[in-house]
Amino acid sequence: MLCGTYQPYYDRLVQDAPFLTSDGRLSEQLVDKITLQLNRVYPQILTNKEAEKFRNPKSPLQARLVELLRHLQKKGDRDCQEFYRALQNNADQLYITLPSRKKRETSDSTEVHNDQEKYILNARGPMFFLACFSVAAGLAFLMHFYSPDAKVAVGTRKVVGFSAIGFGRHVRNILLSYMEDTSRKN
Repeated sequence: MLCGTYQPYYDRLVQDAPFLTSDGRLSEQLVDKITLQLNRVYPQILTNKEAEKFRNPKSPLQARLVELLRHLQKKGDRDCQEFYRALQNNADQLYITLPSRKKRETSDSTEVHNDQEKYILNARGPMFFLACFSVAAGLAFLMHFYSPDAKVAVGTRKVVGFSAIGFGRHVRNILLSYMEDTSRKN
């Protein structure tokens, strides 16, 4: 899910590289699994020769990992994204604890909180609006037809009387009292 604060995978990898290369974060087996997955993904992120180079047990794990991350950064954002996908597939617990993920999660939660603050005025929903609008329209209707200087037709009293059936108890009482007042005046 993309948010308003999208961070390219290249930048995320730059931010996470020190965390990933620190001692003990990634085991040799895990680096081999990630390298193999990047080698087998279509289109290939790593060629067979590059995969052999990054899986070479003769060179230290730390050096291979640093080279792998630099190589992916040089290739671009899509390749960095595939690295993150491979990391998530093979080491989900480590993926969750990445510094870039923690930063994104906190910014996502503040965005959700800000969205809730934006809509706090609309908490009552559309039915509340319709009810208020109906009451206002009904009062305007009553004021127009039952003003002292206007003559009310006999048919309009019947319409107001039947429309009172659809309203709540309080509105119904008001409409019926207006009907009684106008019938007394006539």
